[in-house]
Amino acid sequence: MTTAETTAAPPAAAGTRRAVPWLAAGATFLAMLDATVANLAVPDLHADFPGTSLSGLTWVVTLYAVLFAALLAPAGRLADLAGRRSLYLWGTGLFTLASLACAAAPNVPVLLATRGVQGATAAAMIPASLALLLHDTPATRRAGAIGLWSAAGAFAAAVGPGLGGVLVDQFGWRALFVINVPFGLAMLLGGLRLPRTASTAGRLPDLAGTVLLGAGVGGIALSVTQSGDWGWTDARTLALLLGGAALTGLALWRSARHPVPALEIRMWRERGFALANTASFLYGTALYSWLLLGVLYLTGQWHYSILKAGLASTPGAFTATAAAITMGRLTARIGVRPAVTGGALIMAATGVWAVAGLPPEPHFLTFWLPLGLVAGTGMGMLTTGTASAAALSAGPQRFAGATGLNTTARQLGGALGIAALAALLPDRAVHDDYTDVYLFCTLAAAGAALAGAFLTVRPTSS
Repeated sequence: MTTAETTAAPPAAAGTRRAVPWLAAGATFLAMLDATVANLAVPDLHADFPGTSLSGLTWVVTLYAVLFAALLAPAGRLADLAGRRSLYLWGTGLFTLASLACAAAPNVPVLLATRGVQGATAAAMIPASLALLLHDTPATRRAGAIGLWSAAGAFAAAVGPGLGGVLVDQFGWRALFVINVPFGLAMLLGGLRLPRTASTAGRLPDLAGTVLLGAGVGGIALSVTQSGDWGWTDARTLALLLGGAALTGLALWRSARHPVPALEIRMWRERGFALANTASFLYGTALYSWLLLGVLYLTGQWHYSILKAGLASTPGAFTATAAAITMGRLTARIGVRPAVTGGALIMAATGVWAVAGLPPEPHFLTFWLPLGLVAGTGMGMLTTGTASAAALSAGPQRFAGATGLNTTARQLGGALGIAALAALLPDRAVHDDYTDVYLFCTLAAAGAALAGAFLTVRPTSS
């Protein structure tokens, strides 16, 4: 937040203050839900648009993921400098319009264009919502507030594939986007009641650096996402990967020299912030591949319908939410290390369980349900722990920027995880192919636990 905002913003009324947690949670819920809810829509899309190849339709998922990852860091910097309320309103409003346009898309090009707008505006909603939440939260309650905010994101990410399967099975792929509209409108109306903040004209971050950073991260995310189809040695993959790295490096170089940089380089010098983002990257690597793998295994090996697989994947979302809220309250007293390391170790142990005992025949009550409940607990702890570590290590004036960078790390990790899943899982997968992916998830979660073991961040007192 800026000095102008701090001095000019009037105190929020009691009713408005009570609404802020719901507005913030709603934003992260919608943004994270749309990152996973469309995973199972490709076959239904192909039925409506038979002239487009299946690989071409996967761009409905890819475009959102790439633009979301590419613009999170610039959006976080913009929220810190230009105003959390303004970015929240613009992000929520455009996200809602884009969702409506996706649902009404008459052809694939329109769908892809509007899906890209969705990803870009979701990137604005994430850091703006947390900055909005923490601005009026006392220092002693910030960890708990982050826990509530993280719980919404954890629930959305965990329930996304299952909910998407249910919606597609019952109503078709357009329902995936229609459901965003009433929630988005409610959030927009609530956001309009928030106190206005002072103008900060002339203090926007370096435009050239912002463009370079977005293009660089987008190139890296796209190369990793498409590596499953193109191959790691394909010229397109290498060009995007190397080009993205070069553009990101140039953005970092500019940020180190610009008076209002696109990226706060100083945050990376703080050990807690760097470790939080390392853990977040590895967590994202395990999370996104795990969530998609579960639905694929249920439909491919146990021959569940998409509807049944969606319902079977849902229980873990509830333990993820409960764990995120609980750890948000506890981190105020015990710090973030137990949440990150403990959650990652739970997820790794669950992965070992899956590798050792994944049954080829359906065993929902004796295997799948307890596996999902335990794994969800670890996911919820990790979501709160990494978000808390990043925000609290950065300090109040950089909450949004820190959140944007931390979520970028998780999204890039998720892109890598999906690429690994595509590489390890052939078209006609057998039982052992699925256990290979669970082993990959287990190793990534173990890496997150190792990074978390060195975290020492505790809630600040100011």
